[in-house]
Amino acid sequence: MKRSFFAKNFISSVILILVAFGLAGGAFFYQMDRYSKSEKESQLSATAESISELTSLAVQTGDSLNVAVLDASLRTTAKQNQMSIILTDLSGNILLRVDPDTGSYRNSGTIPQKVVNAITRDSVYSSVGTLGSVFSEKHYIVGALCEDSAGKDLALVLIAASSERVVGVLQEITQIFLIIIIISLVGALVVSYFLSSRMTRPLKTMANAAKEFAAGDFSVRVPEDNHCDEIDELATSFNNMARDLEQLEELTQGFIGNVSHEFKTPMTTISGFVDGMLDGTIPQDQQRKYLVVISEEVKRLSRMTMSMLAAAKIQSGELIISPVPFDFSEMASQILLSFEQKITAKNIDVEVDFADRLMVMGDRDHVFRAVYNLVDNAVKFIDDGGKLRVTAYPAGAFCEFSICNTGGGIAPDDIPHIFDRFYKTDRSRSRDRSGAGLGLYIVKNIINLHGGDISVRSDGGETEFSFTLPLAPVTKPNKK
Repeated sequence: MKRSFFAKNFISSVILILVAFGLAGGAFFYQMDRYSKSEKESQLSATAESISELTSLAVQTGDSLNVAVLDASLRTTAKQNQMSIILTDLSGNILLRVDPDTGSYRNSGTIPQKVVNAITRDSVYSSVGTLGSVFSEKHYIVGALCEDSAGKDLALVLIAASSERVVGVLQEITQIFLIIIIISLVGALVVSYFLSSRMTRPLKTMANAAKEFAAGDFSVRVPEDNHCDEIDELATSFNNMARDLEQLEELTQGFIGNVSHEFKTPMTTISGFVDGMLDGTIPQDQQRKYLVVISEEVKRLSRMTMSMLAAAKIQSGELIISPVPFDFSEMASQILLSFEQKITAKNIDVEVDFADRLMVMGDRDHVFRAVYNLVDNAVKFIDDGGKLRVTAYPAGAFCEFSICNTGGGIAPDDIPHIFDRFYKTDRSRSRDRSGAGLGLYIVKNIINLHGGDISVRSDGGETEFSFTLPLAPVTKPNKK
């Protein structure tokens, strides 16, 4: 059975709190039990020593007054401290027993011989038990040896306190401790519940937002101020993803619209001209002119299809380059010559500055396509009678190429997205009817795959694209 993150977190907190309180309670009770026993033994030992001294004095003097004082002292001590006091001879026969409730009585049995031996051997004794059959229930028992001034053994003194009294004190402490634990535990569980709820609330919000994304609504955002660094970072990343998805959706919709329009227009033209030829609407002497138009439209469709295939390969990482040394200046010159008719038609003033024999290391076909796309864009958007400047020269270990044209330029808001897939500026939408917004995306990826960089600048009525490519290594001729 699956549980929510809230339930898992809350249950984990509850278990952790219970274990912590259990360990703390166990340690507390253990220490309290040891302390109580130690304290009781210390009290009994002190009482035993005091009574031992009184007993030694009374036995040595034989004075009736001292005996009376001893008897009164034993009764008072037993009653005040709720303990039993036993005096025995050296054989363990009980001479006097004083209980806190029943008073004193004499000749009431014997104590075990092992207890007698322990007291006479060690002078002190302590244990928990019934002292043979002297007591009906367990007592804390402490014994001491009475000696005269010469060190001769006179008698034995045993002090006993009921263990139930000690247990009763522990029970009272336990009850108070349990009440404190229960109150603290309830408080901790309430705090844990609200903390878990507060921690999981942003995650639930993100889950709901993800459902909105699945339904096609990419405008949903989640709060980024959740008073938790990790969740705030996750929320920020989530919103960035949402913005990217929203932008991608807009670009995809725009791309679908553009592609539909771009494919529909040439297909309509081709279909119309072919039908006109077939039904005789177009005279045979004019068919060549329309066949040329059909050929251009087919080439246009081919270029668009190749662009989309190249973009798909780039996206999937399947675009492979095969770098070889080639003359970049010679290749760029060929590309410019292929635009001669368009340049002449728009009366463009062209300035070319290429270094001689500029050998670069790259895939000639892909680099050719990148340069061709940049020249095509520049010629397409330059004003009639405008200027086109193209340069290529070595710069360190790289070849630096730039192409600059006059014209309306690119809006500052469009520059950060100019290399995005499917992106077309408003200016390009009004003047470029033959693309799908993939040209510059393909150019950037081709340059990056070669280890170069590309940039764009648009200000002062000029737009300039620049990129770098690695120069081919210089090979030295073999010496014979």
